Amino acid sequence: MSTVTVNGVATHVQEIGSGAPVVMAHGLLIGSLASWYFTAGAELAREHRVRMYDLRGHGRSARPSTGYDTTTLAGDLGALTEDLPPFDLVGHSWGGLVALRFALAHPDRVRRLAIVEAPMPPSAAIDDLMGGDVSPENLLAALPESLRAAVATGKRQAARFVSTVVALVRDTSLIADVRREPTPDATSLRVPAMFAYGDRSSCLPGGRELAAQIPGAQLHVLAGGHYLHLDARAELARLLGDFLRG
Repeated sequence: MSTVTVNGVATHVQEIGSGAPVVMAHGLLIGSLASWYFTAGAELAREHRVRMYDLRGHGRSARPSTGYDTTTLAGDLGALTEDLPPFDLVGHSWGGLVALRFALAHPDRVRRLAIVEAPMPPSAAIDDLMGGDVSPENLLAALPESLRAAVATGKRQAARFVSTVVALVRDTSLIADVRREPTPDATSLRVPAMFAYGDRSSCLPGGRELAAQIPGAQLHVLAGGHYLHLDARAELARLLGDFLRG
């Protein structure tokens, strides 16, 4: 485990594999670098140097009270990658919007961009996926089945996860930041881009519109819901590997 201070926030970073660099960002609230570490990240590390990190407030990173908008988080991403040559960038859900924000601002630093299940408009991350109800109980009920089962065991790791979700909702600006987030204009993006969405996901219609803004963007629809890295683990890993290899 490595912890680095980024924009005043102690940030947990893990890196595996070797080769051309890939940076992977996860989604809000129930995500952490483990979302990628135990799924597509491990597969990509067969050919790439894969860097994953916990967004501020998540996993083992520190939890500041503010800064969960994509502009601030893209600033964290930039500071975490200053040592890298142009790299491939992969983001899930809110991490996908952060990746898009970064690629729009720094096209010279991104070789290829892969976005998985980014919510459009951004407020859909709360209003659609959680039904607008951000109580801890509803957030936990919205977990994918495998995570709900882990939480139900009541083990220490599950209890820590629950307390993190509750604290993010109760003690930070995260919910307000999500609801204030403007819809990005991706028409100026010139980085090769690929989008992946689940056929059962409420994010799919917005994803189609987002991909249509970008000349030459690929859009892939896989069997699954919002947590596509879990629902279509092998298929998504293979899709990402093929795209980044191109």
